[in-house]
Amino acid sequence: MDLLSEISEHWGWSGLKAIEIAGQNEFGNFLIEHEDGSFWRICPEELGCEVVAKNAGEFSRLTKNHDFLLDWEMSELVELARRNLGALEAGWVYYLVIPSVFGGEYEATNIRAVPLGELIEFSGNWALAVKDLPDGVQVEVRIID
Repeated sequence: MDLLSEISEHWGWSGLKAIEIAGQNEFGNFLIEHEDGSFWRICPEELGCEVVAKNAGEFSRLTKNHDFLLDWEMSELVELARRNLGALEAGWVYYLVIPSVFGGEYEATNIRAVPLGELIEFSGNWALAVKDLPDGVQVEVRIID
């Protein structure tokens, strides 16, 4: 399955109708062009998927914005991950084991590497499962073998 299909399958519930991947970073974040010409960002560590630019002109300006680029490139976090886990294998990304929305910290003990397809799937499924929960609600995550 290609990345666009995986994104559509696991994040389509958000309203995203992906036609092109405009960017990807080492933490599995995506910039996606929507069929209406807007651009969305999938942010697995925040279990988020939202519009970041209404059209190509806004997107062009966004990708030149210093603050956006700092957040997008995640340079310090990527360097921390590389120091502790080594370079990524092809098709793998770093991720937060416990997403930040569940209280996971942006620190070495909470960072691992995973195949990109798995991150797309589990972050999209988790995001769907918690999308209607109010801010501040306690969530219990149980691992089932």
